[in-house]
Amino acid sequence: MKVTAIIPARYASSRLPGKVLKDICGKTMIQRVYEQVRKAENLDQVIVATDDQRVYQEVESFGGRVEMTSKEHSTGTDRLAEVAQDLDSDIIVNVQGDEPLLNPKMIDQAVQPLLDDTTVKMSTLKHEITDKAELEDPNSVKVITDKDDFALYFSRSLVPYPRTEEEITFYKHIGLYVYRRKFLLEYTNLEPTPLEKKESLEQLRVLENGYKIKVVETEHQVVGVDTEEDLEKVRRKIKSN
Repeated sequence: MKVTAIIPARYASSRLPGKVLKDICGKTMIQRVYEQVRKAENLDQVIVATDDQRVYQEVESFGGRVEMTSKEHSTGTDRLAEVAQDLDSDIIVNVQGDEPLLNPKMIDQAVQPLLDDTTVKMSTLKHEITDKAELEDPNSVKVITDKDDFALYFSRSLVPYPRTEEEITFYKHIGLYVYRRKFLLEYTNLEPTPLEKKESLEQLRVLENGYKIKVVETEHQVVGVDTEEDLEKVRRKIKSN
């Protein structure tokens, strides 16, 4: 099966405009993300999907593959689907364009369920929460799964609620998604659903329509860049390494 990673990368970020072109120790963020993604073993190709000529030119300048997409897309998933509809690829990986420290092994972990089982339409990742502050942070999305590791629910609230004193492990959802190409195109044609809109979590549209999402536990974490403070943390980490 052919596997393609697509990195949606828009310029107009609300909290940190132009963040994908911010310099991180001599390379732009989008170049660092692209180079990390290329290291994954289960990928056949990597494509950046953007709606901005500046991002397009930057990706071309370092030799990456890039596709221009419509400026009308409301989500990165819609941008992903526009590129995917013309691809000869069985599996599509959605990689965030603002995670320059992404471990490529996470991509391989997320892709593997679709390589192993043709009935799996979509997969994602989770990581054990060890920082108590994350449990109460609505920006840290939690996920709970069934005994076969399919998602039961994603929430910005604490799930499951710790009603008893029995010790429980909580998991943070990591927003790296893998789709069968056909399912991705079907999914983006579905109308937004009530819980999706309430929680502002796109993946709930999948569950509310009766589809399953395989969730793989990973030991790796991601460091997203949403603010100048986040950017400085990433710069310090790269310098220290």
